[in-house]
Amino acid sequence: MSTILIVDDSSALREMVSGLLINAGMTILEAKDGAEAQKKIEASPPDLVVLDIVMPNMNGYELTRWIKNNPKTRDVPIVICSSKGEEFDRYWGMKQGADAYIAKPFRPNEMVETVRQLLRGQG
Repeated sequence: MSTILIVDDSSALREMVSGLLINAGMTILEAKDGAEAQKKIEASPPDLVVLDIVMPNMNGYELTRWIKNNPKTRDVPIVICSSKGEEFDRYWGMKQGADAYIAKPFRPNEMVETVRQLLRGQG
């Protein structure tokens, strides 16, 4: 079973994404910002991270760079899920090392399918 870390300062969004992925048979961890996510990732790297860009303490771009520059976690796929849906935001997210970029609001099956594809690509 895959473990997914959801990082977003909105508890409503964390709850919604958690529900979707739990229904898809995944185990969920949550963090409310990049700093909390770092601690959880250091303790036990997840199989995939879904994160927001705009968060307190450490934003999603910074967290993405930290994950991808760390030898222990560089292969962990990252899905950025952000209300910043402009082409530049998507480009910048991918440039930081994200594996996928989903703009909010998103369709539930888009999130589940993206996560499943990235998990399959790992094996």
